[in-house]
Amino acid sequence: MTTDNRLKAFLTECQERAESALDQRLPSANKLPQRLHEAMRYAVLGGGKRMRPTLAYATGRALGLDLGRLDGPACALEFIHVYSLIHDDLPAMDDDDLRRGKPTCHKAFDEATAILAGDGLQALAFHVLAHDSAMAVSAEQRIAMIDTLAVASGVAGMVGGQAIDLAAVGQSLTLPELENMHIHKTGALIRASVKLAALAQSGIEADTLQRLDHYAKCIGLSFQIQDDILDEESDTATLGKTQGKDKDHNKPTYPALLGLAGAKQKAREMHETAVAALQPLGAAADMLQAISLYIIERRH
Repeated sequence: MTTDNRLKAFLTECQERAESALDQRLPSANKLPQRLHEAMRYAVLGGGKRMRPTLAYATGRALGLDLGRLDGPACALEFIHVYSLIHDDLPAMDDDDLRRGKPTCHKAFDEATAILAGDGLQALAFHVLAHDSAMAVSAEQRIAMIDTLAVASGVAGMVGGQAIDLAAVGQSLTLPELENMHIHKTGALIRASVKLAALAQSGIEADTLQRLDHYAKCIGLSFQIQDDILDEESDTATLGKTQGKDKDHNKPTYPALLGLAGAKQKAREMHETAVAALQPLGAAADMLQAISLYIIERRH
């Protein structure tokens, strides 16, 4: 089987595994408050690439971990990610009508319910990390995971990056300023996806953890660069979200700063650096390497 076929099979396996785990850990739509739970399930289930859970599973595979131990962290990562999407789509933020090929949460329900659904998913993420018995980790490991996700999703990570993004609308940023924004907004949770899985291995060597983190930092940037490229080159039907909204909102992007060719070259450089960081892990990291390439070649 070729690497491409093995990656496709692995991505499908991870998506199906994540979907089942998410369904099990979300509150039932029949449980009060029903409308809130319906909104949470609507936003989470039945869509998305599941890139953050997949990165957690791929890291676990590279370290020889049982993937069942990573279902909890994978769900926690996706809950934080979806909460951020719900809030990002609100009129006070990006004011978008489409997400993952269907109406955004505030369009399908209402703004107040969407805000509460995001709040509920954020809290649920930390509850899962604190209590999921299948993780089979020590109290110290569990605390380290909770701390990692809290930092990555808070003002030093994703939320801080979103604040920088909002303040940058209509502004001209330098390349270091643009990278700093996306290291926080997009990259922090991608780095946490790899680190949470690594922390599930008891006594992981510092050098291995550092290499995995450098890999994750690079693909976090390449992921955002490719998003910016697709916002220029793709279409709404393919993306499953509104194409061209960054340009319409006058947001700073990599193509705007570097041109399309320059942005594509930058993404390729990030991929090559990411793969180089994984070399000591050998064939065990084959899916992590393949995911890095997939990120810069994806069309949605």
